[in-house]
Amino acid sequence: MQSPCAEIQAQVADRALEITINRPERKNALTMAMYSAMAELLNGAAGDSQIRVVILSGADGAFTSGNDLMDFLGGSATGEDSPVFQFMLALYNFPKPVVAAVNGPAVGIGTTMLLHCDMAFAGDDAVFQMPFVNLGLCPEYASSYFLPRIMGHAKASELLLLGKKFGAQEAVELGICNAALPAADTLTRAREVAAELATRAPEAVRLTKQLLRKRSHASGLECIEEEAGHFLKRLSSEEFREAATAFMEKRPADFSRFE
Repeated sequence: MQSPCAEIQAQVADRALEITINRPERKNALTMAMYSAMAELLNGAAGDSQIRVVILSGADGAFTSGNDLMDFLGGSATGEDSPVFQFMLALYNFPKPVVAAVNGPAVGIGTTMLLHCDMAFAGDDAVFQMPFVNLGLCPEYASSYFLPRIMGHAKASELLLLGKKFGAQEAVELGICNAALPAADTLTRAREVAAELATRAPEAVRLTKQLLRKRSHASGLECIEEEAGHFLKRLSSEEFREAATAFMEKRPADFSRFE
């Protein structure tokens, strides 16, 4: 299976599609083209009977540092037809197991996409963060729905309102990842689990995933859409402009003039 984007690598082996985010010079920050490529690969794999599981990983010791701010400042993320939204839906509705191997930074959607994977393994070098409020934005990808249900309201509030960083062991304790491993072992473990899943009865696996998610699926989708509407508006806000400018100028954002 060919990737339509050079910064997203794809290979199929042992009935597993391995998707690798490969933009190491920007710590695998995601552009619109990369989102489109991942959505296309997932949608293709959904209907391919030769693929029974997907592995998501990042190249060169990074999962993803999140969205490329220049893309967002350029106003390219608009509406439900945006590549970001199409990727979100492709992963959210994907009918087969998805296993993630996480190393290094997993920022923003780098953390929230794990809520929609079926298993995730974190290297001891992994650093998770959802700094949406820090950037003048709001939660995305149904994180405001799923996080309180996974870890409780208080902890979800801490992670989303303060945008604090946390490591692999805490990600396991919070229920985001399955295990914390030495950094060199995460992709190997993900491949082992994927290989095991690929030997299971495929219809039974798909049905089990469907049943696990059925009660929350509609509510999660509603939350994705609601958050996306607010998120898009926030991208044109002065608060986001200040945060993004401060980030590029390598200074703290100053929100003192905002009410």
